[in-house]
Amino acid sequence: MQDQKLLEPIITVASVALRLLMALMVAAFILSTVHGWGSGSVCTTDWTSNSSYAARDFVPEPGARVGSVPRYCAESATTAQNILANLGPLASLALSVGGLFLLNLLLRGASRDGVHTLQTATRLRLLGWWLLAGSVAAATVAAVSRTALLASLARGVDLTAVSWFQAWNAPYLAIFTGLGLLTFARITRAGSRMREDLEGLV
Repeated sequence: MQDQKLLEPIITVASVALRLLMALMVAAFILSTVHGWGSGSVCTTDWTSNSSYAARDFVPEPGARVGSVPRYCAESATTAQNILANLGPLASLALSVGGLFLLNLLLRGASRDGVHTLQTATRLRLLGWWLLAGSVAAATVAAVSRTALLASLARGVDLTAVSWFQAWNAPYLAIFTGLGLLTFARITRAGSRMREDLEGLV
C-alpha cells in the first residue's frame, strides 16, 4: 500500500492517457475506413533540394534573403501514397501507445509487488528497450515513408540510403530516456538482490 501511494499520481495519469489514446486510435481507424485511403490530397516538401528558389512575392530587409522549398502535392492520391503519408504518424502513435501501456504495466506491477523487486526491474528494462529501439524504428519508418512518398511525386528523386538518411531525425530524447531507464533497471535489480540477501540473513 505504501508503494502505491509513492507511485501516485503517475499511475492515474498513465492509465487515463492510455485509455484516451486507445479511444483516439479506434476513432481514427473508423474514420479512415469510412472515408477510404484512396482519395484526398497528400503533400510533402523536397528537403533533398540543394538550392532554394527565390520567392518573388516577398521582399526581405536589406542584408537578408528569402527562399522557398519545393512542395509536391498529389491532387488525387493513390492508396499507396496515402499509406506512405500516414506511416510516420502511425509509427509515432504506436510508439506512444506501447510506451504508455508498458508504463502502466510497470506502475501497477510496482504498486502490487513492490518497487524494489526483480519483477519491477524486468518491467523497467522492457520499457527502456521499448523507448530505445522503438523510437529509432519509428524514426526510420517515418524517414523511409517520407522519402518514398517524395520519390512517387517528384522526378529525379529516388528512394536511396542517402535520401532517407537525410530525412531521418534522430530521437535523442527518447534514446537517452531509454538508456536512463535501462540504467535504473540495473540499479533496481541490484537493490532487489541485496534486499533478498539481507532478508535471508535475518
